[in-house]
Amino acid sequence: MHVLVSNDDGIQAPGLLALAQAMLPFGKVTVVAPDENQSATGHKKTLERPLRVRRLKDYLTGVEAYSVNGSPSDCVAVALLGYIKDHVDLVVSGINRGPNMAQDVTYSGTVSVALESAIFGLPAVAFSLDDRSPDADYSSAAEVAHRVVAEFCENPFPRMTILNVNIPRGRIKGWKATRQGVREYRDRLDERLDPRGQPYYWIGGEEPIGDVNEVDTDLWAVHNGYVSLTPIHLDLTAHNIVSNIAAWKLEL
Repeated sequence: MHVLVSNDDGIQAPGLLALAQAMLPFGKVTVVAPDENQSATGHKKTLERPLRVRRLKDYLTGVEAYSVNGSPSDCVAVALLGYIKDHVDLVVSGINRGPNMAQDVTYSGTVSVALESAIFGLPAVAFSLDDRSPDADYSSAAEVAHRVVAEFCENPFPRMTILNVNIPRGRIKGWKATRQGVREYRDRLDERLDPRGQPYYWIGGEEPIGDVNEVDTDLWAVHNGYVSLTPIHLDLTAHNIVSNIAAWKLEL
């Protein structure tokens, strides 16, 4: 099996290295990741400027690694549109520094790697660790990734559906199949002046919070020490509302 590994934290991120190592027992591993941090870029694809790819030497024994000066989705597109010549069987993303739960998935470059792969018709899994510290330990998360991928390959998902995995820090109690929870974002817009007296703006604020008491959500599972396994598909249609719209009395 040929596994493509990518992320949004950048080619030098320790979580990416840990994930690539965890995939080696499955077969050939190729890493294609952004040349710098691309967190919260969402499902961005670069169409208005050229992309450059650089091969890294001595990244990890047995692994070919490439950096791309673009988004996480760009990395997948470049790889699967022909830069990587060998057929890819599976795409994995992460291990992200920090969780990607609830509405986070709409911002997440980590999840977008998996979504872009699904568009190409490939099975894909995104992994995130609930730890944003620079010295986070990814060893347990890498073991989780290995076990999840082994099970995922034995139980393939429907087309256009990915698996989003969030891993708690510290001792892991077990595994939970979950749905997306609901985040509450506490962003704040800061206005500042540059040295020339011109205003500029910085989006900041406190860490998002959410309802960790709603059972069987990703937020609840990770808060309670469980690995959260959330299936996500690319059909964003609110099917329960379609019939309501069909009944509208619209006239041209």
